Amino acid sequence: MLTITSHSEQEMRHIGEKIGRNLTAGSVLILTGELGTGKTTLTKGIAKGLDIQQMIKSPTYTIVREYEGRLPLYHMDVYRIDGDTDGVELEEYIRDDSVVIIEWGELIDDPIINHPIHITLDRLPDDNRQIVIDFGKNTDMEKNWDKF
Repeated sequence: MLTITSHSEQEMRHIGEKIGRNLTAGSVLILTGELGTGKTTLTKGIAKGLDIQQMIKSPTYTIVREYEGRLPLYHMDVYRIDGDTDGVELEEYIRDDSVVIIEWGELIDDPIINHPIHITLDRLPDDNRQIVIDFGKNTDMEKNWDKF
């Protein structure tokens, strides 16, 4: 587990970019945090690390946004569906050739999600953000974090 403090939106994107550069096909990331803690900002950085050139928008109202880069990225927000993934059909997105980011992913319990990377974002009193990354079985990313 890794804990990082971000002092700005730019720094949050840089952390995300570092994550994105090192993701492999089949990666699933669960982003947890209250409204306004930076889940979509972190995703913008991850997308940059995946060489995605499109503008990243919050998927709050569309549920899923798709982007093309080094690997396809599926960016989901399951807050509005309150954990009911029947209408989303996760198996269409969670594949061996793509990366999936699920905002509010802690609300769902779907057996198709194997070995996700859990990222929790919290607002600190000074308006900085604490980012806790649980790499799970992705131990190479954790071991080599300082080398990225």
